[in-house]
Amino acid sequence: MFIQLFIVDFHRLPQSGFKTHSLILCCLFGVIVGLPRPACAEHNGKIQVLLLGDSTTEAAVPRQVRPDGPHFEQMIELLLATEKDLPKVHVINSGVSSEYIHLLITSGRYDRDVSKLPGLDYILIRYGLNDRSRRENVTTTFPADYRDLIHRLRNDHPEALIIPMSVIPYTNEPASQQMNQLTRQIAEEERLPFFDLYPLYAAALKNQGINSLNYRRYPVEKIPLQYRELVKPYVRAGRVVVLDNELDSILGHLPDVVWQPSSEPCRI
Repeated sequence: MFIQLFIVDFHRLPQSGFKTHSLILCCLFGVIVGLPRPACAEHNGKIQVLLLGDSTTEAAVPRQVRPDGPHFEQMIELLLATEKDLPKVHVINSGVSSEYIHLLITSGRYDRDVSKLPGLDYILIRYGLNDRSRRENVTTTFPADYRDLIHRLRNDHPEALIIPMSVIPYTNEPASQQMNQLTRQIAEEERLPFFDLYPLYAAALKNQGINSLNYRRYPVEKIPLQYRELVKPYVRAGRVVVLDNELDSILGHLPDVVWQPSSEPCRI
């Protein structure tokens, strides 16, 4: 089974404070909560959704830049709340930068942060980027690790619907598609829905620009001297960090200004 996205008119939605990444996920959640599946594990009067994954789920830099939020999971809740015919939803973000499935399990984080969460209805999983770079023989180890995780989730959260997700465009396309194909195959074999975010995300990058969904980072030492004072408010740990395109007109001409983009969600 594959999750189908419904069409959203992005131009009718406020563009301040979030990027298309959050809208894409909200499309997904709109479909999820509309599925003919009872919320058997409804907790405290709300549908419980768990996001489990790496930095592309955690969105750590936006949290550092705007600690008061609203953050990724909060923006999803706020956007879903605008749909009055949908039930109330509580989104739990359990993404961790640099994490891969084997580390999630062997580090003890799964037992500590995931296994005992109460009343989960939906669990969305997005791993693959770090698994490919950190695990040997990934075509063998990744499916084994993923099935181990699914088995644990089914035991610990038997009422939850588990939804494996594709990675988003980050490395070269063949590498990304390798992980997506592995995840798709796992979902099919485990009889789980597979959410393929990759095509929609890639199309948005093509139409809106390669950095449109990413925050920007650039080393301070590479900033021309005449702009050093201007960028001071944006400096974090030796880098200029901007969550949107507000400095593109000034710094966009600099060498290698792809701004070292990260494919974590922008300000969400």
